[in-house]
Amino acid sequence: SASGQRCDVVTFYSGEAFHLYKYKKYTDVRLVFAPEFDAAFFGGDPDNFTYPRYDLDISFFRVYENDKPIHPEHFLHWSKGGVRDGDLIFVSGHPGATGRLRTMAQMDFLRDVDYPSRLETYKRRIDLLQKFSGESEENARIAKEEIFAYQNSQKAIAGYKTGLDDKQLMATKAADETKLRNQVKAKNPNGADPWAEIEGAMKVQRTIYAPLTYVERMRGFNSDLANTARRIIRTTAEKAKPNGERLREYRDSALPSLEQEIFSTAPIYKSLETVTLADSLEQMQAVLGADDPIVKKALNGKSPAEVAKEAIASTKLDDVAFRKQLYEGGTAAVEASKDPMILLMRSIDPEARAVRKEYDDNVDAVEKRDGAAIARARFAESGFNQPPDATFTLRLSYGQVKGYTENGKQVPYTTNIGGAFEHASEHGNKPPYQLPESWMNAKPKLNLSTPLDFVSTADIIGGNSGSPTVNTRGEVVGIISDGNIESLPLDFVYDDRQARAVSVDSRAIQEA
Repeated sequence: SASGQRCDVVTFYSGEAFHLYKYKKYTDVRLVFAPEFDAAFFGGDPDNFTYPRYDLDISFFRVYENDKPIHPEHFLHWSKGGVRDGDLIFVSGHPGATGRLRTMAQMDFLRDVDYPSRLETYKRRIDLLQKFSGESEENARIAKEEIFAYQNSQKAIAGYKTGLDDKQLMATKAADETKLRNQVKAKNPNGADPWAEIEGAMKVQRTIYAPLTYVERMRGFNSDLANTARRIIRTTAEKAKPNGERLREYRDSALPSLEQEIFSTAPIYKSLETVTLADSLEQMQAVLGADDPIVKKALNGKSPAEVAKEAIASTKLDDVAFRKQLYEGGTAAVEASKDPMILLMRSIDPEARAVRKEYDDNVDAVEKRDGAAIARARFAESGFNQPPDATFTLRLSYGQVKGYTENGKQVPYTTNIGGAFEHASEHGNKPPYQLPESWMNAKPKLNLSTPLDFVSTADIIGGNSGSPTVNTRGEVVGIISDGNIESLPLDFVYDDRQARAVSVDSRAIQEA
């Protein structure tokens, strides 16, 4: 906009409401503080989504403008006193996506098709990357972040699925849906049935799931270089069209972020790319079938390993200057390019676009249209009193600092720094329960009773990590780092019996 702000139109209630969000965007962001890895991810994957936790899982960035740190007029002050049991707290952040307003047909699709497929893929990729990591210390270093990301996703999706597998929870959701459907039908007996139409859309999505997921959504091309090729091919082609006729992620408002991704200088490791691309091509071949036309085009008579090895070894897309040259040359340069990764992604682009169109027209459009109709019906019955599903945009949540009972045992609301040393000792001080040397050296000077992590009933979901936890005086008392495993079904319904948000305590941050 003329003011230098970025403007996003955010869709709520499947399109029943639209809000204009204005942002001041900063791109010079510098890391100024981070604890050692062993302190931030203490307990590793076994302790992820669990509580009690003993992590100093935080980092701090400083935002610069014109090469100088910004000094905003409004900011949150640190609390010296921290939290006590029962305190009211607030959490501001950007929760990613929830499905609380989904229909039963949409949730059945996730439970029966999407989540099992994702979990199978995560297991496959974790096994692949762990094997790759075992081959050398350098391999372990470059694959570490991806392994953690997949392990995190695996636990998250498994947790979401427990909500959908919970018969009592789903019976409540089904009863609510039936009640609303009956109310709508009573008012307009001959009117359209949006729930039935969404059910039809889910049948379509089941039939196109494999090509949509493996080809259009790139599960069969698991490679940063393949993704870069796709972005360059699509962005140059879409930019040639009027803004309103483009695929939505290539409209003018999205181009600055897209270009930032295309020209990122983040390191790319061809050794890792080769094994991940080969394995995903092999998986796609197994799922779609060796005789599938898309698979035949992608492999061109070769094995998945051969295609991956040749494309990764010969591509120049790891060179940012080469990417810029291609991008600035537009569709003519892309179509004339002989780069093997561009050729590979161009070869399957028509089929990818075709299945994308099928999804956009017969699934996404139906979900939006009928989701909005269901939202209207809900508002007519109960008023505008139900929050929209999360959309990675700013939300304010609140809750109470509170422990919970698990398997008949009371879980206290807080842990302390001394507990981290005990937790490490109980596991022989071996990874992933190994505290950094700096902690061992500092132990005599530390106040071991300083609270380290605490839990609250704040309504959070993936995307809330890093959100400030604030007290009634507007002071920071913690930073959200995680939720417990019982919090994952919050994706579909809020329940505060055992679900808890985990925060790093402000006093631990200051003590550190």
